[in-house]
Amino acid sequence: MTVEDLVGAYNIIGSNQDESENTYKGTLFLTLDENNRILAKWLINNEQEQHGTGFFKNNILVINFNYTGDDNTIYKGVVVYSCLSKNILDGFWSEKHGNPLFLGEERCFRVQNQNELIN
Repeated sequence: MTVEDLVGAYNIIGSNQDESENTYKGTLFLTLDENNRILAKWLINNEQEQHGTGFFKNNILVINFNYTGDDNTIYKGVVVYSCLSKNILDGFWSEKHGNPLFLGEERCFRVQNQNELIN
């Protein structure tokens, strides 16, 4: 698999970095910059936008991300995806100010056409 294979839109289902069993849904959009680095944009629950940059090697995708919270604080973190195929990404993530006892989790499924987006 190459980094070019990952470009596209994905539906995501995830859980937060805490002890709750709350889940979220959203969309992840992956593109490439001029140096073949990953540019990521998440839209969580159709309201929270997050952005990140990353790299890909040995079917592992690592993205540093950030977003502005409801309190106007900028939150930062990292997500690591195991690329099970070019259509399925299985990941875990952590934020700097998240609960250190937990990791967030996220599973991404490639969208074949725009009518399949779950937001």
